[in-house]
Amino acid sequence: MNKYFLMFLFLIGVSGCSDTSMDTNGRDDAEWLIPTGQVFDGGPGKDGIPSIDNPIFIRVNEVPPYLFDDDLVVGVRIGNEIRAYPHPILDWHEIVNDEIGGEAFSVTYCPLTGSAITWDRVLSGTKTTFGVSGLLYNSNLIAYDRATDSYWSQMMMQAVRGQHISEKAELVTMIETTWGTWKRMYPGSKVLSTETGFSRQYGAYPYGDYRVSNRLIFPVVNNDDRLHRKERVHGTTFGDETRIFQINEFPDTIHTINDVYRDYPLVTVGSNAFNFAVAYERRLDDGTLLRFTPVQNQLPIVMKDSEGTYWDVFGFAVDGPRTGAQLKQPESYIAFWFAWAAFFPGAAIHTP
Repeated sequence: MNKYFLMFLFLIGVSGCSDTSMDTNGRDDAEWLIPTGQVFDGGPGKDGIPSIDNPIFIRVNEVPPYLFDDDLVVGVRIGNEIRAYPHPILDWHEIVNDEIGGEAFSVTYCPLTGSAITWDRVLSGTKTTFGVSGLLYNSNLIAYDRATDSYWSQMMMQAVRGQHISEKAELVTMIETTWGTWKRMYPGSKVLSTETGFSRQYGAYPYGDYRVSNRLIFPVVNNDDRLHRKERVHGTTFGDETRIFQINEFPDTIHTINDVYRDYPLVTVGSNAFNFAVAYERRLDDGTLLRFTPVQNQLPIVMKDSEGTYWDVFGFAVDGPRTGAQLKQPESYIAFWFAWAAFFPGAAIHTP
């Protein structure tokens, strides 16, 4: 048993002694969008898991050997700038506050729910940073913004307490895939460096067998055994409808699924071998409705539309009549199945 897992067990023990209703801070259910009795203290406390606020980046060919091909990374593209944020760093920090070309955003990741979501960190015209509150809802990260101390449920993508209560976070387009696939797609991109200003063993996963076991550490409001709890699945949500795509049910080749959700035409594109799935809206701002077919052996290009334009994995048009355009990404991301089931009971699982 390694020392990082022992630390994890210690934190669990600390949280187990906490008042799960969170009354110690004098909080009232009326001040929260979610029941405080379902908000748990994760153990380390506010900012006990430190966000990275001054990220340093290196090139793909400069990454030290702590990162393996099957490790996961979160990717962001804004304009022509492309960056990757490795899970082995996010496991220890959960939030990276970054900026590209004047666009300020936070990469958020919850190791307990396996969910990575990137959102805008300009709130009501004020640029802020996000930190880790130390609290959990449905085992999922609750972040807080440092401008107003509002609390944000990551998977709800919504403020659940404070000045911004009920407001939705604005999604920044992102993908999640393996380091091996990322290097193949974007060999010239930048990668978050382990020079974070903190002393952490980034090559060691701190949570033991958690990613593959069926056990949970914190209670969730709904359990659903249709899939293994820790299966990584891609979900898309519109209103009260959520569709789940199992990444391991995609073929090894690139595959596209053109579908309609609550009158929203979407395309979901993914591959089991390349370990990714992403979704984009098919209707453009000018009203044009596109249909997509997969493109093989041209990563990061993954699909072609009915007008002859080729699109990359970030939804950028890279060749053809609409070169330079970008598809809109709906509220969608990858997370463990148990977390989707907890937040969105009755989610429909796509049948290939």
